[in-house]
Amino acid sequence: MTLIKSISGIRGTIGGGVGDTLNPLDIVKFTTAYATYIRRSKQSQSNTIIVGRDGRISGEMVKNVVCGTLMGMGYDVVNIGLATTPTTELAVVMEGAAGGIIITASHNPRQWNALKLLSHEGEFLTAQDAQEVLDIAEQEDFQYAEVDQLGHYSENNTFNERHIENVLNLQLVDVESIRKAKFRVCLDAINSVGAVILPKFFDALGVQCTVLNGDVTGDFAHNPEPLEKNLTGIMDEMRKGGYHLGIVVDPDVDRLAFICEDGTMFGEEYTLVSVADYVLAHTPGNTVSNLSSTRALRDITEKHGGTYTPAAVGEVNVTTKMKAVNAVIGGEGNGGVIYPESHYGRDALVGIALFLTSLSHKHCTASQLRRTLPNYYIAKNRIDLTPTTDVDAILQRVKEHFRNEQVNDIDGVKIDFPDRWVHLRKSNTEPIIRVYSEASTMEAAEELAQQLMQIVHEMQ
Repeated sequence: MTLIKSISGIRGTIGGGVGDTLNPLDIVKFTTAYATYIRRSKQSQSNTIIVGRDGRISGEMVKNVVCGTLMGMGYDVVNIGLATTPTTELAVVMEGAAGGIIITASHNPRQWNALKLLSHEGEFLTAQDAQEVLDIAEQEDFQYAEVDQLGHYSENNTFNERHIENVLNLQLVDVESIRKAKFRVCLDAINSVGAVILPKFFDALGVQCTVLNGDVTGDFAHNPEPLEKNLTGIMDEMRKGGYHLGIVVDPDVDRLAFICEDGTMFGEEYTLVSVADYVLAHTPGNTVSNLSSTRALRDITEKHGGTYTPAAVGEVNVTTKMKAVNAVIGGEGNGGVIYPESHYGRDALVGIALFLTSLSHKHCTASQLRRTLPNYYIAKNRIDLTPTTDVDAILQRVKEHFRNEQVNDIDGVKIDFPDRWVHLRKSNTEPIIRVYSEASTMEAAEELAQQLMQIVHEMQ
């Protein structure tokens, strides 16, 4: 049983003891802390908080506890029902709400759920603001509303359509070109909210869609993280032929992966790269991704005359950096596309629409498009540590060891060599160091990782 409290929100497994899991008492505690923070921050005059959830088994229970708690704090709740993370983010802005709570554990397995907390701008809380929520939760100095000041509850099920309309109206989304291409796609909706919104989205685009795992039960048909090892079902379906593209989303539809027409992976890292290549060709500018994402985005950005800037891992860190450098597009190598023209949040619908537009304009297949992009391979490893290991000291020694190389230490230690890179960062939840490395071949990426791991072992 696990309960993880971090700047990314509150997540945990369902069932078990108080303080060890995401149970009703802890849901009340952290929802109350969030509402207290919203009131203290005075960043919005609104008294409304938006609540949306993915299709998880525990979603109904968690939603009821969250909504009741917010009403007990005196807030009016607008429940938008089964909704993606980006839909909920947009709903906060569209309603002029004080904030929002997304009930989703993203790519985590079925026994998990989480509270993801939004500002009045429909964006994840900054690290400082999220820490304030955690501090309030520990103090438990809560004040609930008197009977005449209790909040009101309402439901609004229009935001899926409004999200779709938002994407269709983006300047670089060419709906007519997509319709003329008569695309046939296969969608793995992983038994969650992708099965609610994406068929409507494809219908609006004139795209013929076959849905796999389309029952919104939350009983995921496979591990919900959109990695190649988990996607044998849709890859097998694609190999049967008859499709232009396979599309995979995670349970809250902020991550996006493509399968080529021949059943091969387009590459999760290349979701952002391919979309950025299209966007930059029409609106030259700067880009941002996190330190553990492929170098291909930098290559594409510089090809179009822009500047690439790395950010610390975490969506809020990426969006903060995007605003600082006025990036026209950014995101994360896990299939997260952030396009400010729509909003500052990872959005699979935006990624799909821009990708299909690019395909329709270039009159090529997905595999042909992939071959036009810089080719790199990322190896992902880990070093297991004892709970007493001084990880910061180890990373400092690694930094000193490579002091003559290009080193970035905004989040762990990343060493950039001319033809490869390696990134070491400590986990926030486990006594491990994550070791990501990239090179022109998988063998070279693995070799670099092993070299760094050996150096770390010798330093312990």
